[in-house]
Amino acid sequence: MKKKIVQFIVLPVVAIFIFISTTAYNNDFFEIAKQIEIFTTLFKEVNMNYVDDTNPADLMDTAIKSMLEDLDPYTNFYNEQDVEAERIRRTGDYSGIGAHIATLKDKVVIIEAYKDYPADKAGLKAGDEIIKVDGTLLADYKEDALDLLKGAPNSKISVEYFRQGKTFTAEVSRSEREIDAVPHFSLINEQVGYIVLSKFNQKTTTQTIYALKDLKAQGAKQIILDLRGNPGGLLSEAVNIVNLFVPKGQVVVTTKSKIKEYNKTYTTQNEPLDLNIPVVVLIDGKSASASEIVAGTLQDLDRAVIVGSRSFGKGLVQRVKKLTYGTQFKVTISRYYTPSGRCIQALDYRNRDDKGNAIRKKEDNFSEFTTKNGRKVFDGGGVMPDKVLANTKNSAITRAILDNQSIFDFATEFYYSNSIPNINTFKFSDAHFNEFKNFLKSSGFNFKTETELALEKALEVAKNEQLDDDIKKDYNALLKNIEASKLEAIDDNKSQLVNLLTEEIVKRYAYREGLYEYYKIHNEEIKTASAILQNPNTYNSYLK
Repeated sequence: MKKKIVQFIVLPVVAIFIFISTTAYNNDFFEIAKQIEIFTTLFKEVNMNYVDDTNPADLMDTAIKSMLEDLDPYTNFYNEQDVEAERIRRTGDYSGIGAHIATLKDKVVIIEAYKDYPADKAGLKAGDEIIKVDGTLLADYKEDALDLLKGAPNSKISVEYFRQGKTFTAEVSRSEREIDAVPHFSLINEQVGYIVLSKFNQKTTTQTIYALKDLKAQGAKQIILDLRGNPGGLLSEAVNIVNLFVPKGQVVVTTKSKIKEYNKTYTTQNEPLDLNIPVVVLIDGKSASASEIVAGTLQDLDRAVIVGSRSFGKGLVQRVKKLTYGTQFKVTISRYYTPSGRCIQALDYRNRDDKGNAIRKKEDNFSEFTTKNGRKVFDGGGVMPDKVLANTKNSAITRAILDNQSIFDFATEFYYSNSIPNINTFKFSDAHFNEFKNFLKSSGFNFKTETELALEKALEVAKNEQLDDDIKKDYNALLKNIEASKLEAIDDNKSQLVNLLTEEIVKRYAYREGLYEYYKIHNEEIKTASAILQNPNTYNSYLK
């Protein structure tokens, strides 16, 4: 019933935000005023007359957030609790138990316990399901269960958790955790430095400068900047990172909007740290927004070789606006364009398919641009690397397995069943892969392809037309063939799945710090980047 109420009030709520944001609405003033009046009247009547008790705050929160989902995923309303979570994301400050925790399949699960932080010291590990916090049963807790874990530094909480069929209890002290933008940097060999840049928050520039200077002092003559999995963040920090490698006064990104004051050109403001050091930037399908500004701009300026798979494709810029009663509104205000003039936004939220999903721009419709040296680059679908590694792009079957948390769950089982004396020599064998396939079967993993969904729809139409008896035999044969193809797809994507499984397993034994060390020895992207950097002719050939 709550959904039906939301559907009634979602449309008028648009008016509130347009009105509050004081943007260009003068031409629609009468319509805005009209919709506000309708909404105010309806909201009052719902709360006065609905058969059950309503919570006006919750109802409004749901209505607003549901409405904004129709615009794009980045335009968001933050209530007072959300504002604090967003502040943590931007600044990197967090007070909790030192673990990445998420809700998986309706269970609150530890995804990663950070090394030497309270959760780790208390013995909590990835895969543990948290059942109670200070006696509060999470299954019955109506608010955000993760809030129970936050609190003043050094305060203690009792955590009851479930692991491998048994229940345990641990006392955990909360601590002030600093979320590093650069969680790792080191030398890969005597000449190649490796910097992992995981997010763009207020610590990004300072930590990257420190890492770059330290590596150069150790003898680094080339740099690998790892932006894989980096979801982005502050645009100003992206400009500063580009500035480390390009001259002062260089255009990095331009934003264009329907509102004149949002049309801006961002240029580098400082003297560079090193104009000549060769750079390779690693990206993948999870590199987004500010990561794409860095990768796309360095590519446009022929200042770095980009390696990996096509980036996510987020070319939209947001701004946070303060509202009343401590709430905030993050709204998409413009699109950004790299120096060559391209916008790499992949999804068109103005046009949607019959399921309401934004339409992805087709490669046939990409526009061509040129880099500083005249190389061809394209808009519309993220940043395409100069050196594409097909193995790094997730296939449909891989995405389905990841979405089902099967890799995470298998790694949990693997950790408690296997001893690995030296993680750096670990290799996920063919026998291990067969175990994983059996695990998928026993856990009931299944996913439907687009082909299956289309066939189901066709059969439904055939039933309505009373033709289903004629095609049922062929339909079942097709489904059988598709099922066989799906099993083959797992083997076809073995290399990609093995990489993902290996990474998750290595983290269980050696934490994230150990994963980066493992990368330096075994990771294909890093090996490829190192080979390019150590051959000047190869490096320069990509940039000409």
